[in-house]
Amino acid sequence: MKVQGWLFILCGIFFAAVDVVYWFWSKEPVGTTAMAISVGFAFMIGYYLMYTARRIGDQPEDNKQGEISDGAGELGFFSPHSWWPLFVCLAVALSAVGFVIGWWLFLIGVFAIIMSMIGFVFEYYRGHFSH
Repeated sequence: MKVQGWLFILCGIFFAAVDVVYWFWSKEPVGTTAMAISVGFAFMIGYYLMYTARRIGDQPEDNKQGEISDGAGELGFFSPHSWWPLFVCLAVALSAVGFVIGWWLFLIGVFAIIMSMIGFVFEYYRGHFSH
């Protein structure tokens, strides 16, 4: 994880340099703000990855003489048939449209987000695919 952390930190430094050049060249506040947010996000992700790498120790990708087989093994369980991500995205889209149109639609969207997230989290607790 250290490699990924340094990659994001270096991206943040690059974005900061480009942001300064962009500001002096264009004097346009919207693009400069968007690039400044990119700098913040890159540093935030880089800090998180470096902090996590320090906490959990070296991973196979941190070994410079490591082989691909060092990272072999089970990575986790991934749902091959879940429809819940689609419903979560539709609920978020409904909430975003509701933010523009009116508070009543926004609140319906927030309720839909909560319900779809509950369905997504508890998908394997009941029904045909429960373990």
